[in-house]
Amino acid sequence: MVSKMKPLSDRKTNPIRNVLGLGYWVQGFRCFPWMAVNFFLKDGLKVDPSTLQILQNSANLPMVGKPFYGVISDAVYVSGQHRIPYIAVGAMLQAVSWLAIAIFSKSDISIFTMTLYLLLSNLGASIVEVANDAIVAETGKQPTTSSKDYQSSSGELQSYVWMASSAGGILGNLLGGLAIDRFSPESMFLFFGFLIALQFFITISVRESSLNLPKTPNVGIRKQLSELSAALQKPEIAYSVTWFAASYAVIPALTGTMFFYQTEHLKIQSSVLGISKVFGQAAMLLWGVVYNHYLKSVSPRRLISAIQVSMAVFMISDVLFVRGIYRGMGVPDSLYVVIFSGLLEVMFFFKILPFSVLIAQLCPPGCEGSVMAFVMSAIALAMIVSGYLGVALVSYTGVTGDDFSKFPIGLLIQAVSTIIPLYWSYLIPDDMKSKSRRKEE
Repeated sequence: MVSKMKPLSDRKTNPIRNVLGLGYWVQGFRCFPWMAVNFFLKDGLKVDPSTLQILQNSANLPMVGKPFYGVISDAVYVSGQHRIPYIAVGAMLQAVSWLAIAIFSKSDISIFTMTLYLLLSNLGASIVEVANDAIVAETGKQPTTSSKDYQSSSGELQSYVWMASSAGGILGNLLGGLAIDRFSPESMFLFFGFLIALQFFITISVRESSLNLPKTPNVGIRKQLSELSAALQKPEIAYSVTWFAASYAVIPALTGTMFFYQTEHLKIQSSVLGISKVFGQAAMLLWGVVYNHYLKSVSPRRLISAIQVSMAVFMISDVLFVRGIYRGMGVPDSLYVVIFSGLLEVMFFFKILPFSVLIAQLCPPGCEGSVMAFVMSAIALAMIVSGYLGVALVSYTGVTGDDFSKFPIGLLIQAVSTIIPLYWSYLIPDDMKSKSRRKEE
C-alpha cells in the first residue's frame, strides 16, 4: 500500500528542507550581531560583567513565552496556513529591531532602550523558532511506506536542521570575529537587519501547501490548551522536561565573567574569540553528523548523562586554565580559548539534539508545536535562572571586572553543580524502541 504522504526525501516537489534550512541557518547566524552586542555593551555603554550577564539573560525573556506562541500557531490559521505566516511575522519583528538598533545606537542609545530592542528581536526569533520546531516535529511524525523507512529516517530531519543552524553559527562567528575589528557594531546590526528582511521576503513567497504537512483540524485555542495540558501530564513527558530544564537551571552561568576575563584580563583579541566560536559551531556541526550516523540508537538517558559529565570535566579544565596551569605548561591562552572554551560553550547545547528527538517521539499528534514550544520555553527559562545564579555566584565570590582572584572557586562550584542532576537522570526514558513496540502491540 502506497502512503498518501510524500516522503521527506522528495526534495524536488517538497521545499521543506529549503524553508527549514534557511530558517535554522539564519537562527545560527544570529551570533553575528550578538557578538557585536557584547562589545557594544562593554566598550560603548561601559557595563560591568554582572550587568552584561543580566542583560544577556533578561533579553531572553520572550523565549519563555514559546508555549503561548506554539498554541497560537497550532490553533490559529492565517489564510489556511499556520506555520509560514508566523515565520514571516517573526522575521519582520527581528528586522525592525536590528535596523532600529543600527539607526538609533549612533545617538547615545540608553541601556534601557537597547534592552527593549533586544527583547523585540528575541520575541521575533522565538516565534520563528516555534514555527520551525513545529514543522520538524510534524514532519518527523509523518507515516512512511514502511516501518523500516521510519526507523532509518528517525531523527534525520532534526540532524539536518541542527547542521544548518551550526553552519550558520560557523559563518556568523567567523565573520563576526573579523568584522568587529574592522566595522562598527552599528554596521553589523544593519547588515543583519537586511539579512533578516531578506528572509522575510523569501518566506512570504512560499505557500504552506507545498510543504505537504499533515492536515490537523482547527480545534481552537481552548481545545489546544487542553490537549497541551493532557500531553504535559503524561509522566514520560513531564518527568523528562522537568529533569532537562533543571539540568540547566542548577548550573550557574559565568559567560559574562569569562568574556571579561578573556578580553580585559588576558587581552584576547576579538578575532580569537570569533575563531573560538567558529570552532565550537564546527563541533556542533560534527556532532549533528555523528549523532545522525552513529548515536541515534543509543538510549537518550545514557547519551545525555555522558554529555553532562563531559561538561563538568571541561569546567574543571577551566579552573586549571584560570589558575595558569596550562600557561605554565607552555599552552598559549589563545589556543586554550579557541579549542576548550569554544567547545565548552556549545557543549551545553549538545544534549538538546537527542532530547528533541526523544520529545518528538513522545509528542501526541496535533499539538507538536505546543509541546515543542513548551520544551524550548522551559530550557530558555532554565538558562535565564542559570544566568541569574551566575551573577549571584560572582557577587558571592567577590569577582569583579578588575579582580579575578576568586574566579577559580566560582568555576569549581559550577562544575560540581553540573554533576548534581545526574542523580535524577532516571527520570529520562531509557528505551524508546521498546515503548514504541509495546504501543504498537
